[in-house]
Amino acid sequence: MMSAMDITVRAARPYEYEAVGELTAGVYLGDGLLDFGRRDPYLAVLRDARHRAEHAELLVAAEPAGSGADEGAGGEVLGTVTFAVYGGEYAEIARPGEGEFRTLAVRPDARGRGVGEALVRECVDRARALGLERLVLSSQHMMHAAHRLYGRLGFVRTPDRDWCPVENVPLLTFALAVR
Repeated sequence: MMSAMDITVRAARPYEYEAVGELTAGVYLGDGLLDFGRRDPYLAVLRDARHRAEHAELLVAAEPAGSGADEGAGGEVLGTVTFAVYGGEYAEIARPGEGEFRTLAVRPDARGRGVGEALVRECVDRARALGLERLVLSSQHMMHAAHRLYGRLGFVRTPDRDWCPVENVPLLTFALAVR
């Protein structure tokens, strides 16, 4: 079993974008998080990791590169998240002084190993390094494991910010003071 110490969080590399997009789309589909399944228009957004990397910070959690790997090569990608700041294309609920993360996805076979926590902690660290006041996120009602993780890390529900990106798709919001 892998420990959190065996996970490296870093920026996704261009050669990984397609795989990161498929990982994200596959997790959302496999977990039943898309209301319209394979016909859901959000699926194209999830698959377009290249666009996320161009307009926000696309992060991955990866296993360390194996011995004999090329210098700079990364290990297998286990999960991903997108970090954005207020005013950026991928910051949908962030206000001035806030960062936001979204599209957190962890491969099913890597769950329970600290991958999601490592990705969220990296977003917290980035928000602090930028001098932001808060880190915010939106989540679906059924993402109970993610909600437990957010609570463990100190995020609190912000029901006054809950919203619907499309009709009949309500999202819960959470925030963490980072300074």
